[in-house]
Amino acid sequence: MALHRLQSLTVGVPDVAEAADYYVDFGLEQVAPGRFATVEGGEQFFLEHSPVRRLLGMAVAADDGDDLDRIAANLDRLQLPCERDTGSLRTREPVAGVSVEVRVAPRLTRVTVAATPYNGPGRLDRAGTRAPVLSRTGPVRPLALGHVVIGSVEQKSTQRFFTEGLGFKVSDVVPGTAAFLRCSTDHHNVLVQQAPLNFLHHTSWQVTDVDEVGRGATRMLTEHPERHVWGLGHHIGSNFFWYLKDPAGNFSEYYADMDCIVDDQLWTPRSFEGMQALYAWGPPPPPSFLAPEDLAALMTGAHTVND
Repeated sequence: MALHRLQSLTVGVPDVAEAADYYVDFGLEQVAPGRFATVEGGEQFFLEHSPVRRLLGMAVAADDGDDLDRIAANLDRLQLPCERDTGSLRTREPVAGVSVEVRVAPRLTRVTVAATPYNGPGRLDRAGTRAPVLSRTGPVRPLALGHVVIGSVEQKSTQRFFTEGLGFKVSDVVPGTAAFLRCSTDHHNVLVQQAPLNFLHHTSWQVTDVDEVGRGATRMLTEHPERHVWGLGHHIGSNFFWYLKDPAGNFSEYYADMDCIVDDQLWTPRSFEGMQALYAWGPPPPPSFLAPEDLAALMTGAHTVND
């Protein structure tokens, strides 16, 4: 695959300082006001002021200039403009107006973390010792940005931009509703869902294992139970998840153990229906996860921003 990762996101919020405090608590490192880094991915998250919460932009990494040439040709066939220089290409998703930059960048070097030992029937991977989580005392730090989920009033058009324009691959679909798209070996880096307005649903951040998902969420909720949205659960991409909410209303997710697709020929996309498309087990999703409580306000705000 010419593309190899979702490199960064830029999110607009009404109160940058308030949102920044949340993401510091979440475990991102604030390297400058409104600029955040993960352990392995470098600077991957940026906050800017916006009258309403929204996804302003994203950066996607590609291998070389030939990849940018192919994307430029794809966008031209879709009659979508782009700006090109030596190391990057800039364009705009036509439905929501999200700015997208594809950059020539090195592939992410991942640190190999030893598998967490779990005992099972007939398998004693941790004989005579306690679970590692019992001795973990440090804060949970996201290793890297995983994916972003966006609502689109024209789901098919937005999906076409990412697949036929940029070169994302389809991993799985919810017919007529959503598509899980990838630009790396992760099961999905962008999920596009049909929605009554264009909006940012959530950002997702990889941690080491399911225990870090639970530890991270527990710490976030200890003094702020209002941050809880949904979790713990197991998702369509086989990942464990827990969703929380930032002060602007954006959801953020800790996840671990995502499906990885290293050979496109060996992966067959599937269609999922109903609740099967949301989770395999766990508490049922609250209504506010499916339709965030501020959607009506966002509709009004979006009209104001666009007027």
